Amino acid sequence: MTKERIRCEKLRDRIISAEEAANIFKTGMVVGTSGFTPAGYPKAVPLALAKRADKGDKVEITLMTGASVGDELDGALSRAGVIKKRFPYQTNTSCRNSINNEEIEFSDIHLSHLPQWVKYGFIEKIDIALVEAIAITEEGGIIPSTSIGNANVYVQKADKVIVEINTSQPLGLEGIHDIYSPENPPNRKPIPILKTGDRVGTSYIPCDPEKIVGIVITDIKDANKKLAAIDEDSRKMANNLIDFLEGEIRFGRLPENLLPLQSGVGSVANAVLGGLVDSNYENLTVYSEVLQDSVLDLIDCGKVNTASSTSLTLSEERLENFYNNIDQYKEKIILRPQEISNNPEVIRRLGIIAINTAIEVDLYGNVNSSNIMGSRLMNGIGGSGDFARNAYLSIFVTQTTAKNGNISCIVPMVSHCDHTEHDVQIIVTEQGVADLRGLSPKGRAKTIIENCATGEYKEMLKDYYNRALKCSKYKHTPHIIGEALSWHNRFLETGTMRINP
Repeated sequence: MTKERIRCEKLRDRIISAEEAANIFKTGMVVGTSGFTPAGYPKAVPLALAKRADKGDKVEITLMTGASVGDELDGALSRAGVIKKRFPYQTNTSCRNSINNEEIEFSDIHLSHLPQWVKYGFIEKIDIALVEAIAITEEGGIIPSTSIGNANVYVQKADKVIVEINTSQPLGLEGIHDIYSPENPPNRKPIPILKTGDRVGTSYIPCDPEKIVGIVITDIKDANKKLAAIDEDSRKMANNLIDFLEGEIRFGRLPENLLPLQSGVGSVANAVLGGLVDSNYENLTVYSEVLQDSVLDLIDCGKVNTASSTSLTLSEERLENFYNNIDQYKEKIILRPQEISNNPEVIRRLGIIAINTAIEVDLYGNVNSSNIMGSRLMNGIGGSGDFARNAYLSIFVTQTTAKNGNISCIVPMVSHCDHTEHDVQIIVTEQGVADLRGLSPKGRAKTIIENCATGEYKEMLKDYYNRALKCSKYKHTPHIIGEALSWHNRFLETGTMRINP
């Protein structure tokens, strides 16, 4: 097994325990790890580092990943007080609580920006790159597992590299990766991806073997998230989206097989994309940052020809199915670094149809995708901005209400703005579709209220808009400034946005 997984002979004597690897970390270090949406992240060494801290050793680090990672990394290190600063996106409850309680300083950043910022030297220098892999090549190249994220950049820029060889990840993954890393300006060249399935790099992360100071053997599996079942609202959103896309085809704005699809992470995004399984589309392609269960469903039913991503974010059941049919899926799937999967140049060239999830949308088309009630971080902006600003079609989906109807997801003014009206073209809810292209602010407001809102909140939005139109001194974007966030304030005080609950 060792020869098969560690093919560089001189590295075989660098196998160490997770505890020995954990002792390499010192307070003040900046650590970059593999991992993107709980897939392909290191597990054994972070758990050992958390145990070391729990025993009284003070070690505080800045942690950079690709995106969210599993509890063995974000959770264990947060609870042990090891993480003091975190980049660029997370979904872990313990980590989120520590951020919102001021125990962890969090920098929310576009996922395509972080690898560039590291390479440009805009932020902290990487001391240690900690990377999960399935094997190391004869020359020291690191073959990733179920995600790439920023691992290639961290390996390139780090002083030291620690590799977790995870034997629960099959060697059959070799060949699915395509590692390409752009140079910095003024030496940057065009990324030569002209079609979703183009391969332009290597199947491993290049690494100087002398930088590898330890190899840890582990078999801890990815902590796969369970995706919620597709409910009635999700089906309605999917049907509304399909109807909209059909209209775009009739108008000659889309080809019959659409353009490459991107879908954000989470149950709603998975459900909406899964709605395409029962559609009439054929020969679809996917160019995204994550591949969830619905993409495998689309491959299985013969609707998707190629799918490019930086991560396989699958449920436990679907991951097992993927492993059992890995050769079949490898013909369709490519995993790339996130500086390529989320790259604005490639997104714009390919003409991506971007489908992302909103927490709330306001009357004028601004979108909040990261903060609850304006100040409580949920997860972060992730890659939604990379795709929304550069897509051929920028689509955001949301249910009209949350918390058993006590929160309206369509509000007078968003409590936090991640995506301005300038980057949002289409809003889809279970009620309908608001096409905002080419509309003035007042036109957007009327369209969103009419097509996306419902019930008492629809009447409340009409009332707010009509009164704002009358009392605003300037009429371009009518607002009652003292009342614009009153819905959020009412929820914080009473537990509902309704006026008469």
